[in-house]
Amino acid sequence: MNPQAKLVFAISLLSGTTITISSNHWIMAWTGLEINTLAILPLISKTHHPRAIEAATKYFLVQAAASTLILFSSMTNAWQTGQWDITQLTYPTSCLILTAAIAMKLGLAPFHFWFPEVLQGTSLITGLLLSTAMKFPPMTLFFMTSQSLNPTLLTIMALLSAALGGWMGLNQTQTRKILAFSSISHLGWMAIVIVYCPKLALLNFYLYALMTTAVFLTLNSINTLNLSTLMTTWTKTPALSATLMLTLLSLAGLPPLTGFLPKWLIIEELTKQGVAPAATIIALLSLLSLFFYLRLAYCATITLPPHTTNHMKQWHTNKPTSILVAILAAASITLLPVSPTILTVV
Repeated sequence: MNPQAKLVFAISLLSGTTITISSNHWIMAWTGLEINTLAILPLISKTHHPRAIEAATKYFLVQAAASTLILFSSMTNAWQTGQWDITQLTYPTSCLILTAAIAMKLGLAPFHFWFPEVLQGTSLITGLLLSTAMKFPPMTLFFMTSQSLNPTLLTIMALLSAALGGWMGLNQTQTRKILAFSSISHLGWMAIVIVYCPKLALLNFYLYALMTTAVFLTLNSINTLNLSTLMTTWTKTPALSATLMLTLLSLAGLPPLTGFLPKWLIIEELTKQGVAPAATIIALLSLLSLFFYLRLAYCATITLPPHTTNHMKQWHTNKPTSILVAILAAASITLLPVSPTILTVV
């Protein structure tokens, strides 16, 4: 793909996201989401591999269906109340349809089946965009309509996401699929608190995006797509492998690291709101995700490759490690002590 085309798609992604997050009218928000979808499709299918074409087709069909539901929800609300304003979503049926539509856009369970397949068919950098930047506009719509959403429905979907994201990631060997199920699990944490404290859900999203970007860029710099290749990286880049281990443990939410901050605050908020059983269940379900993060960390740092490996060892990294990876990894590991500052800013 030539640089001019990449620049056009990047500008389209940026403008689509900006239109959605800054709009008050449903039609403008829908337009921004459509621009985003059309801009990412060529990036998914740029390798011309059958898996990439399949991923682009699945992504297009799911996003088109979700956009149709968003439009239908806003039209139903406008028909009943005369309001096209995003924050004035008051008709109950429209709220339910919108929740389902945005869950489909994000990949929340039970609408999550497309996400691991699409991520597996793309490159790591496009997968990074799908996991972070493409989820930001739907999250802002959730944020703006949070007072109208059904807490019971969102709690059920959140617990289902945390459970399925953990269970289905247990037996995966492809790093992109593992990160897809990690994303589904994290979305469960955001969905469960969005009704009670929308700012906390956004903070969780920002920190999730930070840590996921660090992991994706690290995997891209060591050119790793599956666990068997990950086992050979310790001999090539020991410092980067050690940093990857810490970033993965941060993504899992272990206490001394950045990833513990949103989980701690969400559990605290849910307990304050009187939904301690839901907080207990989602905290226990996060142990499932912890298992596959630990397995990734184990493969990255502790396991040296046996002599009978049946794949080509990559003794040289194809891409230089950038300063961006170092900054993101450092932020993913060390932000917990400055959490009071982060909370005053948010």
